[in-house]
Amino acid sequence: MNQSTLTTTALTILRVVAGFIFAAHGWQKFNQFTIAGTQASFAKAGVPAPEIAAPVIATLELVGGIALIVGVLARIFAALLIPDMLGALVLVHAPAGIFASEGGYELVLILATAALVVVLAGPGRFSLDHALFGRSGSRLKVLA
Repeated sequence: MNQSTLTTTALTILRVVAGFIFAAHGWQKFNQFTIAGTQASFAKAGVPAPEIAAPVIATLELVGGIALIVGVLARIFAALLIPDMLGALVLVHAPAGIFASEGGYELVLILATAALVVVLAGPGRFSLDHALFGRSGSRLKVLA
């Protein structure tokens, strides 16, 4: 395998796995915790405007995660997911230390980092962004 193939494969794996985790957490906020439960949890954690933040974050994580999985508007959704994760780190997880088993920030930090990689490197060749916008001469190539 050449370096380009390895890079594309690595970006695809990172994007799909991170997208799956984001989507699972968004789904969890809607279905397991419910939006009302997520609002209560956000309020307890000191998240500003939890009645607005909970459905917005749940939707962003679910839709953004799916978008990352298929690689559509991947850089845009990844850019939106970074402050989501940094907010979770600062507002909820930082006081508990690093380890997720103790409520810490390791998961949100690695998810923010994965999203940053997608923003910086793009979604890779195996994505809808590349299929739709990645051809040479496309005015929307910046999205791929």
